[in-house]
Amino acid sequence: MLATEHFAFFLFVEHLERDAMVSSNGQATTQPRFSFGLISDVQYADISDGRSFHGVPRYYRHSILVLQRAVKEWNTHQKHMFVLNFGDIVDGFCPKDQSLGAVQKVVDEFEKFKGGPVYHMIGNHCLYNLPRSQLLPLLKIQSLDGRAYYDFSPVPEYRFVVLDAYDISAIGWPQDHPKTLEAMKILGEMNPNEDKNSPDNLEGPERRFVMFNGGLGKEQIEWLDGVLLDATILNQKVIVCCHLPLDPGAASKATLLWNYDEVMNVIHRYNCVKACLAGHDHKGGYSIDSHGIHHRVFEAALECPPATNAFGYIDVYDDRLSLIGTDRMESTDMHFSPSS
Repeated sequence: MLATEHFAFFLFVEHLERDAMVSSNGQATTQPRFSFGLISDVQYADISDGRSFHGVPRYYRHSILVLQRAVKEWNTHQKHMFVLNFGDIVDGFCPKDQSLGAVQKVVDEFEKFKGGPVYHMIGNHCLYNLPRSQLLPLLKIQSLDGRAYYDFSPVPEYRFVVLDAYDISAIGWPQDHPKTLEAMKILGEMNPNEDKNSPDNLEGPERRFVMFNGGLGKEQIEWLDGVLLDATILNQKVIVCCHLPLDPGAASKATLLWNYDEVMNVIHRYNCVKACLAGHDHKGGYSIDSHGIHHRVFEAALECPPATNAFGYIDVYDDRLSLIGTDRMESTDMHFSPSS
């Protein structure tokens, strides 16, 4: 090959490589920093199919098959560092004499993931079945005094914060526990209904004050503030994970964290939080709040008709999270400033 031909060939290859680095929408692409699998609201129970209070079909036995297919697919990818389970692994209608076995059965399916750890968060249906003292060890949540909030950094540039949405709650704690008493006081003041699981006569975000939701206590909020300060000092980007949604734009008003506004006020003090991920509201949802934080609520595995799925994985980049969903879980690209 002549020198001029060699140079022309070099330019051609360089052009191809440069084109390969540009996505279909014209934006530069790179390999993700890391990836992780996710699923929410499996709510398995060995009972016949049923419906929600709003008449939406629920497939209690099929949901564990969705989880099995998710784990198989995550293992096939061989690239995910961990899996996040967004809570409610068994359903409240699970017969109480089967609760322990049902939870263990679902946990065993998660344990078949070969790529790394599975990080769990607790939901209301988990707590309908087992008290925290039994549930947290099964989920391998390292706990002090029954707390279920923690953080971890899979790579130095990113930190995940897992919140305990039922820290202040009428479920999961002993009936005479201070956190239960505080929760009942809140419900008594905010919900006029005899049935505290009913949002009737409540308007807008006030509909969140029902017994199947909960809130963060003072200690957890102070802990969150400290973690976000530390992440800011370390120049880390933060992903906040919670069973209950934190933004009214992303979810039904009746599914929000009781003190979502207080929690978001803390989060908005910092620039490090890029996204808040949640479950609980089975239809899913997405919003970007006034500070540019992405809120993604995941579609429930429980509501997948036979042979359909709702799970996915997220590729994490310096400037975006790219959710690749399966079937009923919608794919979502969440772009943000790469600086924290």
